[in-house]
Amino acid sequence: MQYMEKNISKRRDVKEILPDAQSIISLGLHYNTPFEHGDEQGKGKISRYAWGKDYHLLIWEKLELFIDELQRYYPGIEAVSYVDTGPVMDKVWAVNAGLGWMGKHSNIINPDSGSWFFIANIITNAHFTFAEVITDHCGSCSRCIDACPTKAIVADYIVDANRCISYLTIENKNEIPEALKSDLDNWLFGCDVCQDVCPWNKKFAFETDKQEFFPVRGETAISLVEVLGMENNEFKERFADSPVKRAKLKGLQRNARALKA
Repeated sequence: MQYMEKNISKRRDVKEILPDAQSIISLGLHYNTPFEHGDEQGKGKISRYAWGKDYHLLIWEKLELFIDELQRYYPGIEAVSYVDTGPVMDKVWAVNAGLGWMGKHSNIINPDSGSWFFIANIITNAHFTFAEVITDHCGSCSRCIDACPTKAIVADYIVDANRCISYLTIENKNEIPEALKSDLDNWLFGCDVCQDVCPWNKKFAFETDKQEFFPVRGETAISLVEVLGMENNEFKERFADSPVKRAKLKGLQRNARALKA
């Protein structure tokens, strides 16, 4: 993920984004739904966050409304918002803002609702009372580490992106390494294993009522044959408002070939 190397100074100091920055507001939006992953023969599984509409489209709209309200209560306030698309360390600020702690799988876990939520951050020049940081409650648990199909969680809180199925099937622009193809666990786009096995999700996972995050056409998995026979215009039309478009047709077909190998 070479893009992480860009704008390092802005990631370190948000005042390079907003010179008068005084506070960062971290927000979470739950996307867990009452559906389970499909594991049918000949189909590849899709990560839970990509079952419905692209979360960026929904959160950007909500952030605009949120900032409008801030400016109504605090005239003259300046604010810059990001939803994992800019040089902001989303998870670090989420932890510092009290949204939860960073689990051993590197996702943020909230003690009351689990980890199925998106993160957005607002940098502002207003000074707010800071929230308390939630302490780490992973303890001696290693379920996410033990369950990872490719053993990508190489140590507590450290994920090797080169082995992570989510990276390999989405961000990765190259072929999936032969040594890892047999460990893809039938994931076509993304992977949810580390969150599926987390005790905090099993016990406290919050279910959203936002229909936009529900599986389109009830699908939590896609036919590999269908993907391999798909034309680019069909792909663009079908996944126009879906996170799946991030992999592009070339990437999705690469993943399908790897699962059929």
